[in-house]
Amino acid sequence: PMKNIAPLMLALPLTLAGCGTETASTSAVNPAIAAIDKFIAKGNIDKTQPEWRKNLAQPPRLDFDPKHKYYWILQTGKGRMKIELMPSIAPMHVSSTIYLARLGFYDGLKFHRIIPGFMAQGGCPSGTGRDGPGYKYSGEFHPAVKHTTLGNLSMANSGPGTDGSQFFLTFAPTPWLDEKHTLFGKIVEGFQCLTLIQSTGTKDGTPTEETLIVKSSIETK
Repeated sequence: PMKNIAPLMLALPLTLAGCGTETASTSAVNPAIAAIDKFIAKGNIDKTQPEWRKNLAQPPRLDFDPKHKYYWILQTGKGRMKIELMPSIAPMHVSSTIYLARLGFYDGLKFHRIIPGFMAQGGCPSGTGRDGPGYKYSGEFHPAVKHTTLGNLSMANSGPGTDGSQFFLTFAPTPWLDEKHTLFGKIVEGFQCLTLIQSTGTKDGTPTEETLIVKSSIETK
């Protein structure tokens, strides 16, 4: 198992790094979404620059109202997945994901590494597995959540303190990743999409066909 995870752990250099669906009124009643939209507005990011995804400022860690649930919607070339985020477990990871999704960071990026029986990895702005968003932060671990099933959303890294934009979705239990990779969400809809993505994987991780994240967005409840 450690041979499988080594590229994730060692490798930004080797393998691993528009706003969402809410209306303005939704943002107004959800302080976390309103706060991240305000941060985005202040950033004045020039998306005409080809490298804009690699030079972003780190967003603030948001304060999440426990009355709300947050979902990351990934519309991919293989279908739609709905992922429930875990702000009470990993607030910085959820803050960053909401920020990047609202910014349109993930739109058009691909799953660059897919290993059947293991995971699908995406979120690299160059599609090579070598890059991130221009900022890094530390892992967030909690004994209540483990990589015990398929459909876990976890963060790729190249060691402690190097979490960024690259994430992976598991195809099976991966307990050797506990306390090494932050688990911050789980798929609640779209398991057929996950199965179709897995079908394009290979032993060395090079997909047999390209699967894009067509659109990434955030929904709240």
